[in-house]
Amino acid sequence: MTDTSRAVVDDAPAGSTSTTDPLRLLGQVLTLAVRHKASDIHLRARNHPILRIDGILRAVREIPAFPPDLLDRIARNMMSARHIAEFEKEHQVDLSFGFKDIGRVRANIFHQRGSVSIVLRVISTEIPRPAELMLPDIVSNFTKIERGLVIVTGATGAGKSTTLASLVNEINLAQTRHVITIEDPIEFLFTERRSIITQREIGMDTNSFADAMRAAMREDPDVILLGEMRDPETIEAALTAAETGHLVLSTMHAPAVAESIPRIITAFPPEAQASVRGKLAQNLHGIVGQRLIPRKDNKGRIVACEVMTVSALARELILDPLKVKDLSDLVKKGTLAEGMLSFDACLFDLFKKGMIDDDTALQYATSPTDLKLKLEGF
Repeated sequence: MTDTSRAVVDDAPAGSTSTTDPLRLLGQVLTLAVRHKASDIHLRARNHPILRIDGILRAVREIPAFPPDLLDRIARNMMSARHIAEFEKEHQVDLSFGFKDIGRVRANIFHQRGSVSIVLRVISTEIPRPAELMLPDIVSNFTKIERGLVIVTGATGAGKSTTLASLVNEINLAQTRHVITIEDPIEFLFTERRSIITQREIGMDTNSFADAMRAAMREDPDVILLGEMRDPETIEAALTAAETGHLVLSTMHAPAVAESIPRIITAFPPEAQASVRGKLAQNLHGIVGQRLIPRKDNKGRIVACEVMTVSALARELILDPLKVKDLSDLVKKGTLAEGMLSFDACLFDLFKKGMIDDDTALQYATSPTDLKLKLEGF
């Protein structure tokens, strides 16, 4: 890490330098992470805890470096017998757990250089409303459709899970529907309001995303939240669920909405791609791409969105392998009234509202030259 990323967090809880009780020490680190609104926590053998705060890694020097045996004890205190068996077989495991006075915590435990390492993320117990996340109305309006596939894309840590949870909770607050969530692991815990919500965790409640999706068709769902479309079988199941009259919300990793389409199609063998194109064109309702960018006031980060609502023209482009590349221009030239929002248009709007400065807008822009002219009033 650079010197900047090694910036020190030096207000660790009193007494933290002496405890070797694994749960107490973990609680101290998590409390510190919550206080500083850290997105991620890195625990590594022979290293101080490291927090990612507003995208920057900062070492907590007041808490001593973890001896390998202590980190191993911390890891085993997090894991159930099932998780331990998976960890010993695969040398890595994903899980989530509740921690008193903290809330939900997501963990990935793995081996590196022969020692245990842990990456943690504290999940807020409060599910934010779309307006609190400053999501555009065209994103929150996806909760009002009856059927179809809606995908949220972005890099790891871009807030995709939070956006999906917010959309599901909007449905929960306003509609009487049966929502099934399929996650690995479960992150947000929903309190049922007008909807009933069934939450299933991979490994604990079902063997795989594909198995859970097949079973969901027999569980009378209206809405399915699929944590990730990670393989052809799961993608096929999501498309089939959307085709048979369900609203399916899911995520995938892609840098821009238009690039999501080729990624989905090329996940399948060549002989199956024409069929997948047809299913996508008919059942995909929209894609939301998002990035987290620094606020002007230095108080955390804010979501910048790109949105493509699938129109008749978008369907034509999806169906034609030679024209699918034109989707990016469709989004760029489209209007909000057409259900389109480019990243640069969103950045310009955030700049006008005083949420980000011009340097940040240009740094994250898809077309910095065009956006600069717009910022200058041309």
